[in-house]
Amino acid sequence: MLKRDLQNKIVDSLNNYPVIGLIGSRQAGKTTLAKEISGNFSDTVYIDLELPSDLIKIQNAEFYLKENSDKLIIIDEVQHEQKLFPIIRALVDQDRRSGRFLLLGSASPDFMRFSSETLAGRIIYHELTPLNIFEVKEEKNSIRNLWLKGGYPLSFLSKDPVKSFEWRESFIKTYLERDIPQLGLRIPAIQLRRFWTMVAHNHGKLWNASQIASSLGVTAPTVKHYLDILTDTFLVRQLAPFFENVKKRLVKSPKIYLRDSGLLHTLLNIRNTDDLLSHPGVGSSWEGFVIEQILNSTEESIQPYFYRTGSGNEIDLILESGRNNRMAIEVKHSLSPELTKGFWIAFEELKCKKGYVVYPGDDEFPINEKVRVVSLTKIKNEISSLTSK
Repeated sequence: MLKRDLQNKIVDSLNNYPVIGLIGSRQAGKTTLAKEISGNFSDTVYIDLELPSDLIKIQNAEFYLKENSDKLIIIDEVQHEQKLFPIIRALVDQDRRSGRFLLLGSASPDFMRFSSETLAGRIIYHELTPLNIFEVKEEKNSIRNLWLKGGYPLSFLSKDPVKSFEWRESFIKTYLERDIPQLGLRIPAIQLRRFWTMVAHNHGKLWNASQIASSLGVTAPTVKHYLDILTDTFLVRQLAPFFENVKKRLVKSPKIYLRDSGLLHTLLNIRNTDDLLSHPGVGSSWEGFVIEQILNSTEESIQPYFYRTGSGNEIDLILESGRNNRMAIEVKHSLSPELTKGFWIAFEELKCKKGYVVYPGDDEFPINEKVRVVSLTKIKNEISSLTSK
């Protein structure tokens, strides 16, 4: 059992809010975490709305929830029963004690929309991502394995690379054939699989809707709709460009990344470390992996961007905590990383306080008084200084 970083935050929220929403993609470990958290409470009730036996319990939901009002009620896959939200709201308004409901929602934009509309002012959300490097760093070869296999627990913890790859392939198939129809979306699985694969081939690049639409034989709004589906279901990250009153022609399109490196490698048919290190996309894969690890472990108050000008000045990741409090992060898959002139120009344009180059080595050393080369496992401590000022 790997302790999740989010566990203490959820327990704290349960001590301060009546309703907590735990969101994230399917198989990220929400159920396991919720059951682990339940051990902190004297009495809990667990309901899985994908089980017919549990659905029977809430046929008269108001009566059942009132009968268990003295317990922490955990409701899994709550997006399947949207009628529960008004009832929960009414019960909370009658008794606003903290720690009444823990709602788990998988891969459903509807869960966020309906719960936020109905439970506004009563609910706080936490997103559970797949495992991150700071949760598994005690494991042998943790960075290499997490990068190759991704962070879904059943994929990462598999000792057999073949079984890990097969699990991820099954995840993709289930998502396309079961999860998408359950969201009420009528998109042929083969079409969305082709789009998802094209996104994988464009991992770490600027979003170009017209180019992808042309390749798929559909319209630009259609591929934007597909991209939003993958984003809303926690599978793709759209990293926004940084804008400020700089007299430069700035890139306006987001950069797109598959959030889990294991799914990226499955879509690219990368099965082992040798395949990965010899693949032409190894640099962009490492970049996306590092960025996701960083963003999964930073405070919500920190805003992430990338920066690129028309003249080619760019920085992979800008972290901003308040105006003019910025940190620049460049990602290099090299044991002897070098920074381009464009990085230094961008660093000065944005008046960054500090800069870091994250590389696959273990040593740490300065490039100058403001920029240092660090390992992935050390960057978390450096980022904490951004919010401590």
